[in-house]
Amino acid sequence: MSNRLFQGVIHQMGDAIDRTIGVVDETSVVIACSDLGRVGEVIESINPDTLSSVAPFVINGQTFKSFSNNVSRPEYAVFVAGNDELSQKYAQMLAISLSSIKQYYDEKYDRGNFVKNVILDNILPGDIYLKARELHFNNDVTRVCMLIKITTKTDISVYDVVQNLFPDKTKDFVININETDIALVKEIKTGIDSKDLEKLAGSIVDTLSSEFYTHCVVGIGTTVTGIKDLAHSFKEAQVALEVGKVFDTEKTIVCYDNLGIARLIYQLPTTLCEAFLKEVFKKGSIEALDQETLFTIQRFFEYNLNVSETSRKLFVHRNTLVYRLEKIKKLTGLDLREFEDAIVFKVALMVKKYLTANPVKF
Repeated sequence: MSNRLFQGVIHQMGDAIDRTIGVVDETSVVIACSDLGRVGEVIESINPDTLSSVAPFVINGQTFKSFSNNVSRPEYAVFVAGNDELSQKYAQMLAISLSSIKQYYDEKYDRGNFVKNVILDNILPGDIYLKARELHFNNDVTRVCMLIKITTKTDISVYDVVQNLFPDKTKDFVININETDIALVKEIKTGIDSKDLEKLAGSIVDTLSSEFYTHCVVGIGTTVTGIKDLAHSFKEAQVALEVGKVFDTEKTIVCYDNLGIARLIYQLPTTLCEAFLKEVFKKGSIEALDQETLFTIQRFFEYNLNVSETSRKLFVHRNTLVYRLEKIKKLTGLDLREFEDAIVFKVALMVKKYLTANPVKF
């Protein structure tokens, strides 16, 4: 569609500019030209490196100026016959004009831009269905939002990698949110479960890690039917990453559906959390417990409050573990061998972790 858009503008401007003018894309192909016979011609000297030039440049007696709406890299360049000062001015004016026209076109007709506006709440609810109908956007399918957050510095374009993994642009939308965050809006079959979604997210993490040495974490929102609820799924993916950063720091894939009690704690006001900790630890502060004791507690919970199993896994005598548990009871007033006390203590540890992390809320 960009080719036809550019060709229409170039055709009209060709009458005003008494020179051959045109547009070349990043694959070196002339996609629009005032001389129609040159459309489809390959200019081999053009490549992503030459397109990255900010200033006008000259190749084979033609002045080029790059332009794009993509902040990560230029996608096109205009060219004007000649290498004089007037050619540079023409090239710069054409680049500004075509960039503005394409941006306007994308905002009005591009589905990807429409989906981005929906998930970021940049479009009024009443306009969503009108715009969807205008773009022939399917409103009856099930979709899910995934948020991919890059956690290491990288020289590759993660956006391009993810787009190559999901090339069907009629069903799947890859959206640049900022320098570290990329959203994937994926069309899925009705009834797909969270394990399948986690496998899909796992393939993204593995590809970036093994092939491009780039580490990331992925938050998965809930599946939704219809366009309007995509914003909810996106916010859930954001929350999943924030909650995971607090409670599951070792996980690379966090699903909103599987957050459990962590999601509840995340939604509590900090004043209520602080009051809860004071109530639980009446006899002594949680800070009174050293790292070895906290590690013992963690393992005790992991092995389902089983004293024998925990002592075996920790390579300590059963009586040693019992002694540690008695020490915890004396300090906190909670007997972790009792189910109710164990639940209270487990929640208290999570609340403490939440207060320490002070996460960003959406």
